[in-house]
Amino acid sequence: MNSHSQKDAQVRRVIVIEGLANAVVLVVKSIVGFSTGSLAILGDAIHSLTDVMNNIVAWIVMRVSSAPADRNHPYGHRKFETLAVFGLASLLVVLAVQLALQALRREDVEILSGGWEIGMMLGVLCTNIGLATWQRRWAKRLDSPILLADASHTFADVLTTIVVIAGWQLSAMGYVWLDRLCALGVAGLVLYLAFNLFRSAVPVLVDESAIDPEILTNATEEVDGVNEVVRVRSRWMGSDRAVDMIVTVDPLLPTLEAHRIADRIEAMLEADFSIEDVSIHIEPDRN
Repeated sequence: MNSHSQKDAQVRRVIVIEGLANAVVLVVKSIVGFSTGSLAILGDAIHSLTDVMNNIVAWIVMRVSSAPADRNHPYGHRKFETLAVFGLASLLVVLAVQLALQALRREDVEILSGGWEIGMMLGVLCTNIGLATWQRRWAKRLDSPILLADASHTFADVLTTIVVIAGWQLSAMGYVWLDRLCALGVAGLVLYLAFNLFRSAVPVLVDESAIDPEILTNATEEVDGVNEVVRVRSRWMGSDRAVDMIVTVDPLLPTLEAHRIADRIEAMLEADFSIEDVSIHIEPDRN
């Protein structure tokens, strides 16, 4: 196993451990939410569900979508990642709307608070702090952007849980409207997370340009031997980008030299734009 494969395997192990921890946190929050009648805590449980789903998506990214192209998927499997993100965002919208409607329609009920419930929520808080710190350490050690993003998200969860615990305790003291307010706030946060997921997934699914074509054109026309860029297109494939273009060269050039020009374009795109999936069509300049 090469070093790159070892790194990917370690990242997957960290994601699995984080996912298991988030699943435990989800169960604990659900138990406390149903026991106390607090919509804010149940909303925070939904928020934890997004963490579990994010871990699943991250695992798909590292395992399934990174598989090489095959007969049935000649362009690779990167869009499986995007489909998973789109499905997660859709689920979050449904859950957030249901939570908000429940908060608005619910009649005032007594919010309970007991010693074991407080202990469990404080345990959740400590778990998230420890998990985020541990994951950030591994993200730096493995130089993994996906782990670093997850660690930042977990730190945000810590702040959300603190607000939810405070709102829950005040609600138990008689300020019941605070529970509804916190539930609406968590619903808004989940909708915001869903919006960001849609914003990242939709451009990939509709083949939106990954790079400004003028930037690619100007860079390519600086390559020695290129006369003109006739057409250039780019698109996203998961988190990767692909480019195809038509360029013209001197019509008297030998085929081997025209091929070398294409090689220089590919090397430039990989070096300057980190693009490895490139398709270049060479045509003779008829001007």
